[in-house]
Amino acid sequence: MHVLHINTSELTGGAAIAASRLVRAINRHGIKAWLLVRDQQTEEPTTLTFPSQWQLKWAFLWERARIWMTNGFCRENLWSIDIACAGADITRLPAFQEADIIHLHWINQGLLSTRQLERIFASGKPIVWTLHDMWPVTGICHHAGTCEHYHTHCHDCPLLHFPSFHDLAWLVYQKKIKAYSQGRIAFVGVSRWMTERAQQSALTKGHTLHTIGNALALEEFVPTDRSLARQTLGIPDQVPVIAFGAARIDLPAKGLQRLLDAIDTDVLRQLNPHLLLFGNCKDETLWSRIHCTYTYVGEVQGSEALSRLYSSADVLVNTSDYETFGQTLTEAMACGCTPVSFDCGGQSDIIRHREDGYLAQAYDIADLAEGIRWALTTRLPAHLLRQSAARFSTDSIARQYSELYETLL
Repeated sequence: MHVLHINTSELTGGAAIAASRLVRAINRHGIKAWLLVRDQQTEEPTTLTFPSQWQLKWAFLWERARIWMTNGFCRENLWSIDIACAGADITRLPAFQEADIIHLHWINQGLLSTRQLERIFASGKPIVWTLHDMWPVTGICHHAGTCEHYHTHCHDCPLLHFPSFHDLAWLVYQKKIKAYSQGRIAFVGVSRWMTERAQQSALTKGHTLHTIGNALALEEFVPTDRSLARQTLGIPDQVPVIAFGAARIDLPAKGLQRLLDAIDTDVLRQLNPHLLLFGNCKDETLWSRIHCTYTYVGEVQGSEALSRLYSSADVLVNTSDYETFGQTLTEAMACGCTPVSFDCGGQSDIIRHREDGYLAQAYDIADLAEGIRWALTTRLPAHLLRQSAARFSTDSIARQYSELYETLL
């Protein structure tokens, strides 16, 4: 069995990391798998890229220009939507022609257009599409928020400067209807929350839906000596440490302000916690809003460095508006760090409330503060957290995908 996985990037972004880990896991499981990407960052032998990059660069720029022009030359939400108006024809590539199954992941920003998706589905090859966000089941957005138009047909999109019934969201949704009708797709939500939203979309009617979490390489994320890890990062040894990270920690959707508000409550102020921040940050005003001691380490790459970071912290907090899965939560658990998050999104699949973490009521600052206090004072054993994270081990996830592949063939 040959499986071709497709993702825009090899390592940039949560979907890329998840896809790369899954390809390695599936190969170890005895299935030949490759990852086709536009942006290749390693020399991994199972990673493939396109012979001609100029076409993909043009597709990326043209799509942004189309969004900008159609949106009245307004840059607002320029990066919040994708319209898949241009991309590469992968059906001509030998890797596509040799594959028994095509497995799509995050294919936006000029990698595949709706026309190319139509060709892929019309090829007759079984299709698996892992839903790392909502874009495959909406018109143009990656997260619908409270909007329910995608249930029947997107229109009057709140992310557009000039929404209307036959706007850009309506047009792309219509193109997806046509493309998806060319074959049968096995949609895979990375959490029950994601699968439930996919089920509500008219685009998934006539296709199958499944739920399989993201793979965690337990051998790569291991606990290290806490004191030594803190010494390496320059963190005080005898203080409670709360970790928070994201690709961009200053994006409002990541919810750092919620954590800062929780730290300012009487419940946590008396514990005098130290905040450990990791990820990129462009908003320099952020630092003035932090009212406790903190360490900012910037972007952290590689499982060894991340393991050291997680091991240095007592608690990892996720306060995003939503998470389709929440890979930092499972990574932290594997390193003996207790996760705290809201009871919404994919986090609810990962954390078992008051057993291996804390699920606060959605966006409730007081309950979030109580959850962090509980985690800091309970101090769950590292072996218990690691055992819980093993539910998402590469072997477990690869086996579930292998069973799905077999049913499709």
